[in-house]
Amino acid sequence: MAFFCKFAAAQPNFDAVTIKTHKVSEGIYALEGEGGNIGVSVGDDGVIIIDDQFAPLTPKITAAIRALSDKPLRFVLNTHWHFDHTGGNENLGNAGAVIVAHDNVYKRMSTEQFIEFFKMKLPPSPKAALPVITFTDSVTFRLNGDELNGYHVKHAHTDGDMIVRFRKANAVHMGDIYFSFMYPFIDLGSGGSVRGVLAAVDGVLGTIDDNTRIIPGHGPISSKKDLRAYRDMLARVSANISRLIKAKKTLAQVVAAQPTREFDAVWGNGFLKPDQFVEIVYKSMNPEKAAAKAR
Repeated sequence: MAFFCKFAAAQPNFDAVTIKTHKVSEGIYALEGEGGNIGVSVGDDGVIIIDDQFAPLTPKITAAIRALSDKPLRFVLNTHWHFDHTGGNENLGNAGAVIVAHDNVYKRMSTEQFIEFFKMKLPPSPKAALPVITFTDSVTFRLNGDELNGYHVKHAHTDGDMIVRFRKANAVHMGDIYFSFMYPFIDLGSGGSVRGVLAAVDGVLGTIDDNTRIIPGHGPISSKKDLRAYRDMLARVSANISRLIKAKKTLAQVVAAQPTREFDAVWGNGFLKPDQFVEIVYKSMNPEKAAAKAR
């Protein structure tokens, strides 16, 4: 969520943002701009997108979609509630798209939220931005000659994450469960956990092959090999921090021990710096002490 940091300091210059289109598979594309990567399915049945970045970018995003298809945008799927993935909901909902997300996305978007890590208070979203269709476990779309299966993974990046699998196209959109070649932000206050992220990644790895194309929440389109490297990094860092917690080390001592050191050259160049990632993992694995310190 590099975009939380930018909003905490100053709003991004949306006029300067260019929407880049990347082909993922036949009929499947990814749009890269300012915010979470957007997945796009085009075909005779219409357009489905996954996430929609920020409201000021809706005209540019719509233009990029129109360059791929003249069919109507029928559905918007939200991988989770964060505003760099749902900011365009109101515009697209008012234009006739049906917004679909997990039950907890609706609950969070319809109430005031506070993101502790960034000290950000967010008001409830307007009615037009809220999901119209919500689900508990999974939802399936049979459109454009493919089967799109969106399924919930518990307590990963948040408590409302959805992974979307394009079965015929052999592609998957993982939302912010997967940050490609950068340390991930895990929203502990929204029900996220490092163990949940690991479980979700393991689940995906067990269902894809070497030809599967993976759209991350942030970063470049990836392969199974890339995702496995991400999984191994998460597991190793978690194990390193777990050992330090068992040794009764404080957060400051854990940070000073540099438990991510072997991975920083590859994964430490995103918006989340190694010390920040260590803090998140520490608090995720040691919630009682983190809660006591906050009191």
